[in-house]
Amino acid sequence: MAMAKYSRVDGRKSSSYCSTAVIVVFVAFCLVGIWMFMSSSVVPLENSDLSSQETRNEAKQTLQEGVSKQFDDTSGDISEDATREGGTMPGKVSLNTDEESRKSVEEHQEENHGNDSSDEKTDSENEQKTVDGDDGSGNGKDGEMDSREGESNLESGQAENEGGEMNNNVQAESEENSGEIRSGSAEGGKNNDEEVSEDKIKHVDKEDISTVDNNEKNQDENSEPSAVENSAESEENNQTSNEILPTAAQSEILTESTTQNGAWSTQAEESQNEKKWQQASISNEENDHQWKVCKSTAGPDYIPCLDNWQVIRKLPSTKHYEHRERHCPSEPPTCLVPLPEGYKRSIKWPKSRDKIWYYNVPHTKLAEVKGHQNWVKVTGEYLTFPGGGTQFKNGALHYIDFLQQSVPDIAWGKRSRVILDVGCGVASFGGYLFERDVLAMSFAPKDEHEAQVQFALERGIPAILNVMGTKRLPFPSSVFDVVHCARCRVPWHVEGGKLLLELNRVLRPGGYFIWSATPVYQKLPEDVGIWQEMSRLTKSMCWDLVTVKKDRLNAIGAAIYQKPASNDCYNKRSKNVPPLCEESDDPNAAWNVSLQACMHKVPEDSTERGSLWPAQWPERLEQPPYWLNSQIGVYGKAAQEDFTADYNRWKTVISESYLKGMGIDWSSVRNVMDMKAVYGGFAAALKDLKVWVMNVVPIDAADTLPVIYERGLFGIHHDWCESFNTYPRTYDVLHADHLFSSIQNRCKLVAVIAEVDRILRPEGKLIVRDKAETVSAVESMAKSLQWEIRMIYSKDGEGLLCVRKKFWRPTVEEPIKSAIV
Repeated sequence: MAMAKYSRVDGRKSSSYCSTAVIVVFVAFCLVGIWMFMSSSVVPLENSDLSSQETRNEAKQTLQEGVSKQFDDTSGDISEDATREGGTMPGKVSLNTDEESRKSVEEHQEENHGNDSSDEKTDSENEQKTVDGDDGSGNGKDGEMDSREGESNLESGQAENEGGEMNNNVQAESEENSGEIRSGSAEGGKNNDEEVSEDKIKHVDKEDISTVDNNEKNQDENSEPSAVENSAESEENNQTSNEILPTAAQSEILTESTTQNGAWSTQAEESQNEKKWQQASISNEENDHQWKVCKSTAGPDYIPCLDNWQVIRKLPSTKHYEHRERHCPSEPPTCLVPLPEGYKRSIKWPKSRDKIWYYNVPHTKLAEVKGHQNWVKVTGEYLTFPGGGTQFKNGALHYIDFLQQSVPDIAWGKRSRVILDVGCGVASFGGYLFERDVLAMSFAPKDEHEAQVQFALERGIPAILNVMGTKRLPFPSSVFDVVHCARCRVPWHVEGGKLLLELNRVLRPGGYFIWSATPVYQKLPEDVGIWQEMSRLTKSMCWDLVTVKKDRLNAIGAAIYQKPASNDCYNKRSKNVPPLCEESDDPNAAWNVSLQACMHKVPEDSTERGSLWPAQWPERLEQPPYWLNSQIGVYGKAAQEDFTADYNRWKTVISESYLKGMGIDWSSVRNVMDMKAVYGGFAAALKDLKVWVMNVVPIDAADTLPVIYERGLFGIHHDWCESFNTYPRTYDVLHADHLFSSIQNRCKLVAVIAEVDRILRPEGKLIVRDKAETVSAVESMAKSLQWEIRMIYSKDGEGLLCVRKKFWRPTVEEPIKSAIV
């Protein structure tokens, strides 16, 4: 029967054979197509996973369980501005984060689980595991869903397959370029909707590299759940573990970002086209900058605006210390300052007050010249600081107590909170005042007292480089409670007392000037002459000589003067010498303003700043200044309401975000700078930590520096298009809140980042809050500097970034002609 059937078929070769062949070939093509489709749907995802894995190894990051779940209740959509070409966070365009995409992914997962074919089911399970290690975008799922339709339409399936390959390749390439780490499921078996974070976040938990290395090994074995478990175990064993942003902190960031963005728009003076300009300014040249090492005479201690020898050599005179003043190069350097040979991570406070690593500041001249006065000594691999000074060889604490005993109304840490220490040396006076709850702004020039300010900062004591020369000090008027000079070598009495009149400008009405110098207690002819000149000058300035006391232990003496708190004495003077300043002369104008040999009247209206003494510390920290009553705040509200809202906001940011979610071990942090301070809320929120904060108010921002001083903090004016008056490697944390976007219209971002690298210590942290496109540019430069991306987050056009500087330096040098003697 079979043979007969076969014979019939054979007899119809001419009519049926071709049809049979067509059917066989068609079935074969279908099988081949299905096999190719299934293979392409897995392989690109594996490649993407490998790319992501390489990125994880490069960035040394790990994510804990539940990061994406914490964002599931938010909208999560990146704004159009944040994802537009030229203004996008790298590698984030390919993420499908909207609600519709999530639902689509869930449907695809259900289809995959319901597949009848055991081979396809196996492939689907393998693909699911691969996607679990992917970035959570869901691109691979789309390809698999489309394959179901491709079974009934070969051409359509092939087209969708090619599209799936393209999406996966784009995703892998995007991740490779961005260096991002996306969150994976900590349990490995959870649905992908828990892994698709609606917001974008990258985070590194540990400073402990061994923990990260263990995680990387586990990831290389395609065992992400084990990696997360090992990471969690390592963090539990490490007492300084750093947490992922908690839910409360994430909510804070979203709320704060919106508030901050709206607030800055109310005070921005830039045009409506600023964003377009910023996008255009973020050029490939900046992002791909080829870093070089600065070659200068100063070497590892290079300070661009103080080492400009091209200008210094041409100065017509140095009589007024013009050679110690700022002379910035026409083009700010974009190279990196080298590290001293043998540089180590700085010793933690408070041990650093007494000793630092010799090779971090390898200078011995000051130890040779001032060692007998207990300034600094060389002790093996350390430089040690016995706590002495020219006027307090037997220790700063005794001297500090001696001054208060001389005038009890000084009341360290109560009435007197913020002081100015002129000619500070290695700043031991300011360093020991911390024990009395006093904050000292210490300054000295970069002169023959080699590296004195660098010693201070390495010890963890606030100090800046400055000189009493031809310019006003970079501080507002009437802000310091006390001004101190211990043999600071300043000729106060010459040229009509011009330099002493500058101290009068910054000293608060009713504040004290402490002068501890040889003319006070020695009887040499020169000293007697200076004392007589100072007596005439201070009397004509209406300063009251409160007392002259001798310290028998240190064999020195101190004269303590008080500035008047009213204009009565000025009005009774028989001679207008020194003269009163013109009413048009603004006493708060302090940036690159020439000194004037005149005095400003004391404010007497109770609504004016300076008419009343601030509340005692620490109450003054949280109380809005009395003189803010009639003003409008920076954020558009009544100033006192603005002040309180700003403080409350920063307390939330610090407690819920910075202390828990940045991967920062704050026990190792001492020197902090807020690069764009407003009311000092950031610094005030850190008051319970053993840190001090240099509040910098940019010259093109609202001048809120007097508010910062009024609350018992300190700060300085500065133009970030120029270098800051500090040595390299002097700050542990730099905080930039919408700074970079605000200055991009007038200075190069690459030069500002080079300055950030100069003043930030190796292993120091930079925290950036800014527009998403600006954060993207900073992130790109940080990667080019080989910095570690600790955490990055963006939403609705706003971004938050935390990076850690490493010890890396380039090998190619760039000679700085202006800085070579």
